Amino acid sequence: MRRALLLALLPLLAHAQEGTRELGGQLGSRATLLVLHSAKNPDGSWRLAGEYIVLPTLQRRFLEGEASPEIGVTTLREGATPILFGRSPTGELRGTWRAGVFKGARYAPGGQERERFEFSEEFPSLDAYSASLRCDTSDSGYASNLALVVESGKLRSLEWRSSVAASGQSCTLAGVEQQPFKGGLRFAAGRCSVTVRELGDYVRIAAEGCVDQCGSQAYFEPLLVDRRGNCRVMRPEAR
Repeated sequence: MRRALLLALLPLLAHAQEGTRELGGQLGSRATLLVLHSAKNPDGSWRLAGEYIVLPTLQRRFLEGEASPEIGVTTLREGATPILFGRSPTGELRGTWRAGVFKGARYAPGGQERERFEFSEEFPSLDAYSASLRCDTSDSGYASNLALVVESGKLRSLEWRSSVAASGQSCTLAGVEQQPFKGGLRFAAGRCSVTVRELGDYVRIAAEGCVDQCGSQAYFEPLLVDRRGNCRVMRPEAR
């Protein structure tokens, strides 16, 4: 799935350097995470591709479209697979994207309005966040073990291990240090960083740039934690 999404995004890189933006908000009444990869066209408009994930069901839809450079009008075609070209859409998101806020409506393939949405690049502060989490999750191909203690927004300890059954390889992360971070918490060890962000009733914990902590075919999948401390791997399948 990751490879398919990367292949779908490759044409964008011919126009400009790729960037990634995360936005949290509501799709109708449902808490949703929106992740978009952007690239600038020669005319100043932006090409966008990515996905949204509805929490906590982890329903996933892939997106591709364009945003105007001045008035912020943004249209994103929605589909059930990373490659949308030549396939029937499942819907369309139309709205405006200004000052880090994307809001508008989701439409059915026939043009009927289904639900309103609003997403923001600004995430809640976690300066007062406290938690003592121990997450042990696994399925047939992947296992993750996280131990995280945070008191009033300050890291006390973090250990994270994962393993991939198919390759037999694993990741191990410890000894991280806290870094200043707006809209959440960030911990780092070298180039590897762990970001904690609030998404409504959930907290998302994700690692990035952790090649040195992992075998060549191992990785850290993001984790989703509810208010009771229940954890699940945030690895949805397209539906």
